[in-house]
Amino acid sequence: MKTDDLITMLASGAVAVDGPPAAQRYMASIGWGALGAGLLMLLLLQIRHDLAQAILLPMFWVKIGFVASLAAAGLFAALRLSRPGAKIDWVPVALGLPVLGIWGIAAFALIEAEPLERSKLFFGDTWKTCPLLIALLSIPVFAAVMRAMKNLAPTRLRLAGFAAGLLSGAVAAVVYCLHCPEMGAPFVGFWYLLGTLIPAGIGALLGDKILRW
Repeated sequence: MKTDDLITMLASGAVAVDGPPAAQRYMASIGWGALGAGLLMLLLLQIRHDLAQAILLPMFWVKIGFVASLAAAGLFAALRLSRPGAKIDWVPVALGLPVLGIWGIAAFALIEAEPLERSKLFFGDTWKTCPLLIALLSIPVFAAVMRAMKNLAPTRLRLAGFAAGLLSGAVAAVVYCLHCPEMGAPFVGFWYLLGTLIPAGIGALLGDKILRW
């Protein structure tokens, strides 16, 4: 059977992929990956000592909301790209909304801040390590999500790899929030996003090799 014929059959539902539904596979992978990321964080880092006070602050939940929304958008993209022929028209919108939201909050914070405070809001104290630590914590999530995706039927492999990597980075960023002391929207909107884009870029580069079926 030719590849194009197989893709057409899969897209039309003539051939089913054995095993649990795709959403169920991804949720299990995210759960195991997040557990691995959490254990890795406890091993290498630590939970912030003032977490009990931090969770009372609105910006803590804005930060959590941003990366959780990015993870949800990444999951939506991964689900769409795991089906041959599925439309992805809404994927850029889903991915862009959380980013535009945090950037809007960041712009307002920078406008309201004194000029001398703006650099602090953007760079914080951990800009050199934040993206790398998020990327590091994403490793177990990345492995679990890519395995789930490989067992499905992605055909746009680079895009699928990017979505899997972005999902992994965003889940890792949620875990990283329990350690990170930074609370500025400009910091979160740039450095957290960069941290999620590192595994996304790696996923795009490795998609052709890992996801080929």
